[in-house]
Amino acid sequence: MILYPAIDLKDGKAVRLYKGEMDQATVFNDDPAAQAMEFVDAGCEWLHLVDLNGAFAGEPVNAAPVEAILERTKVPAQLGGGIRDMVTIDRWLSKGLARVILGTVAVENPALVREAARAFPGQVAVGIDARDGRVATKGWATETDVMVTDLARSFEDAGVAAIIYTDINRDGAMQGPNIDTTAALARTVSIPVIASGGVSSLADLIALRDCGAQLNGAISGRALYDGALDLRAALAALKA
Repeated sequence: MILYPAIDLKDGKAVRLYKGEMDQATVFNDDPAAQAMEFVDAGCEWLHLVDLNGAFAGEPVNAAPVEAILERTKVPAQLGGGIRDMVTIDRWLSKGLARVILGTVAVENPALVREAARAFPGQVAVGIDARDGRVATKGWATETDVMVTDLARSFEDAGVAAIIYTDINRDGAMQGPNIDTTAALARTVSIPVIASGGVSSLADLIALRDCGAQLNGAISGRALYDGALDLRAALAALKA
């Protein structure tokens, strides 16, 4: 199982939100590229990037720090937030991004997800962010009546590389991931599932790894910044 250190970008800085609330952001690093290098130097195999401003704006906002991260690091990175058309997808992938994450458009324009997955095999993931089983879009600000499992199943034949499932109520709360729901989703679809939201300890990672649902990976942010989770130790434990 891959551990994806998260770098959430707001106003050009690396931050963490509490349960998706933009007004509850804690700045952890003024230099996101330097933060990325810390993760890379610790041995991470992937980076998970989110343009928080872009998610609300509907277009890339934190392009400069993302580009700086891509220039300075050599590990693959995936990015979500404000990616809602083929031009933007193509631009990011051409800049060296390994994978784009499509969230809002997966609900509002699923045909775009299918088109992108065909055009860029293995480089398109679907981000499903939810509260109480229902999908939220536009930076988690808009709640829909779309159920997580229904949306995930709708992309079974689309060729997407992964589904990144975030339980918004767990995100940044340091209360542990929603293992049961995440595992149930992974058993429902054949698409690889990456868990996000609430991963706050090594025990959380081991529980996700051993949940019996063959998760592709887990994303962690605040726990790494707060020191509750040691990245080197976590990577070593997952490999063991």
